[in-house]
Amino acid sequence: MVNLSYKAQRYGILFGFLTVPLVLLLMFSVYPALALIYFSFTDWDGLGFDMHWIGLVNYREIFDRADIFAVFRTNMYYFVGGLVQTAIALWFAVILNERLRGRYFFRVMLFLPYVLHSVATVIMFKNVYHAEYGSLNTLLGLIGLPSWQQMWLGNPQLVNYSLAFISMWKYFGLSMVIFIGALQSVPKDLYESAMIDGASGRQSFRFITLPSIRRVIELMLILTLTGALEAFDIPYVMMLGANGTTTFVIQTVDMAFKFQNYGLASAMAVVLLLIVLVVIGLQRKLLYRGGE
Repeated sequence: MVNLSYKAQRYGILFGFLTVPLVLLLMFSVYPALALIYFSFTDWDGLGFDMHWIGLVNYREIFDRADIFAVFRTNMYYFVGGLVQTAIALWFAVILNERLRGRYFFRVMLFLPYVLHSVATVIMFKNVYHAEYGSLNTLLGLIGLPSWQQMWLGNPQLVNYSLAFISMWKYFGLSMVIFIGALQSVPKDLYESAMIDGASGRQSFRFITLPSIRRVIELMLILTLTGALEAFDIPYVMMLGANGTTTFVIQTVDMAFKFQNYGLASAMAVVLLLIVLVVIGLQRKLLYRGGE
């Protein structure tokens, strides 16, 4: 039996616990990312190993084709919707953080949409938006507003608003719970002192709440922006990208699996990754205040 020193045992345990996560990280994150970058420099149909190195041809095609970047207009609907959702979630979080009767029930009910799978959510909203028997148009007819009835998914002017609302509804609960957790970390003494000094509720929110949870607000803005750039599941399952609902990720998936151009699709994925990194860097630079 080998007697190891305490230091050797300690390093052995650390190595053992770190090995499995590092191997999984290399297998499922690092290697696929490096392979994606390699594929972006090739002409490959995704079948077999017949790859042809073509250098920067795929990247030149991306920046030469205006239609590839034009779909970012669709992503903007989700970004604006995400900003509205974040503001409303913060408002609800402030309300439900107070000693309100039934606040735990409301928290659970508002968080439930996030638990639902995206496919189930889309199926549910198909029954809401259906032009003939959808619950939304039925409700508008019952309350005497038949002129407001629309083809919510058939009208190109409305379809992206309708899909962005689904995304807002689904992720609203997550944003609210994150804000509630941040609000509960703010010392109550600050609000009591402000109340003694005669501060109103609006002043307490502006000068105590917002500065105290500024880091969380920055995080939510980053998540909103990256989520908008990567929007995929809801518009794809609902519309398959039809009727002007194609996002950049949907276009990338179609390029790979529908048109079997894995090289160009890989280059598009790399460009999207770079865009996300640049935007996050700029956002952090604009929002970050050193020394706080």
